[in-house]
Amino acid sequence: MVQQGLISQDQLRIALMEQEQSNIPLGRQLVRLGFVTEAMVRDLVAHTIGQESIDLATVVADGEALKMVQESFARRYHILPVAFDANTRQLTVAMSDMFNVVALDQLRATVGAQVQVKPVLAAEAQLEDYIDQFYGYELSVDGILREIETGEIDYQSLQTGGDEYTQPVVRLVGALLMDAVKRGASDIHFEPEYAFLRIRYRIDGVLQQVRSLHKTYWPGIAVRLKVISGMDIAETRSPQDGRLNMNLSGRPIDFRVASHPTIHGENIVLRVLDREKSIIPLERMGLRDQALDELKLMMTRPEGIVIVTGPTGSGKTTTLYSLLSFLNTEGVNIMTLEDPVEYPVTMMRQTSVAEVNKVDFANGIRSIMRQDPDIILVGEVRDADTATMAFRAAMTGHQVFTTLHTNSALGTFPRLLDIGISPDIMAGNIIGVVAQRLVRVLCQHCKEAYFPNDEERKLLGKNIRPDLRIHRAPGCKQCGYTGFRGRMAIMELLRVDSEMDALVARRAHFDEMRDLALRKGFVTLAEDGIRRIIEGHTSLAEVMRVIDLTSRVS
Repeated sequence: MVQQGLISQDQLRIALMEQEQSNIPLGRQLVRLGFVTEAMVRDLVAHTIGQESIDLATVVADGEALKMVQESFARRYHILPVAFDANTRQLTVAMSDMFNVVALDQLRATVGAQVQVKPVLAAEAQLEDYIDQFYGYELSVDGILREIETGEIDYQSLQTGGDEYTQPVVRLVGALLMDAVKRGASDIHFEPEYAFLRIRYRIDGVLQQVRSLHKTYWPGIAVRLKVISGMDIAETRSPQDGRLNMNLSGRPIDFRVASHPTIHGENIVLRVLDREKSIIPLERMGLRDQALDELKLMMTRPEGIVIVTGPTGSGKTTTLYSLLSFLNTEGVNIMTLEDPVEYPVTMMRQTSVAEVNKVDFANGIRSIMRQDPDIILVGEVRDADTATMAFRAAMTGHQVFTTLHTNSALGTFPRLLDIGISPDIMAGNIIGVVAQRLVRVLCQHCKEAYFPNDEERKLLGKNIRPDLRIHRAPGCKQCGYTGFRGRMAIMELLRVDSEMDALVARRAHFDEMRDLALRKGFVTLAEDGIRRIIEGHTSLAEVMRVIDLTSRVS
């Protein structure tokens, strides 16, 4: 602490003298004297012993974890279960003494050998408070709803913060967010209707209704959501944006919050931004070996622009971050311009256009180019000014990554022409284009093989084996009876070489470009989707949901 300038030598001497009389550990003594905060001691100790620390004020109680450890046990050994991951069978517990081997041994004996215990360091005072809170109140959604039905909502307490856990609405919002994260939702929709509130989660790209509540619940829920996301609770007639961070399932989760006025009240949607799932290593993206080599070859080119295309929700941002994380080393300066920044990443200089006054994409690129960048990420090319500045950055020795809304890789060139980029500027400055879609992965517990019928064979193509079996899944408890669990990307990669540049420069017809690409081994989205079907990862119906395969039928 002295070395880091947190306390002075005089303060240390005072604390040591007090410690001789009180016999209290030095860290606690420094807090008691007011020289440091408990959070400072917690984080410093965790860093010194190489362990994680946790701020319990940001944690939402996990009812499943609390059921595994009795309250009397938690109080006796001064531990608090904060999260349980059913997939990995890992129980995360907060402790103030990471070296309490007896407590950890007793806990492992209590929960069983099949559960892995992960301790994290918490402040002692916080532990006492939150053991009281988490064990003292109902935490299940149904139990909280019963509690709300029998009492009144204190809106004044909700707006001012108050004693949060005494308010059932606070616990209800926390329980819903926890449930959504545990079920792998990417978005949470709160949708008021005439007489009720519909709550839906978007799981694996498809909306699923999870709750219908009486309309009387909505004002309290809406106020709570707006308070914790930094929005104006008095403004209900204009759209608003907000953001919040919580510790759910043992890890920090960011939420991007947006409200929109409707005839039945404010509609609020939360985008779940899970940092752990945001960056997938290139080797785990499921690309063909040839496609992976092609992608790495594209990134070795020192200047030019790489464009990722696809509709909204097709995973473009995740792909871009995976590419940038592959290039993110101490030897390069990566700067981003996004609307907004979704995933904070170490060593990248990230700027949110929405939060910077008087800066749009075009002006932001001008400013970034004066910051000596090697690699620039432009969130989206929307107009001629942004596109012109992005290409100017590519022409002046920078590697630029961006997204564009087109249906295919080859559709990028007419789209850029439509925006206002001339063929002369495009030629020689586009490194390559990645077009992608997301398809749901079949549940491994209930998927079954079958022989495709004649119509399905036509869609799969002429060259499939007569004995080929493809898969489908009827649904089971493991996948929530949907038949799918998780998503994967299907991609087409177009590396732009000198021959393709020549076609671009003379505004060649789409068919001519496609023929050249196919001669050089270009694999279309449809072909990559069919590969996924044949390998048993997804179903024919799922690929047809996102890609048109009917053009393959003669």
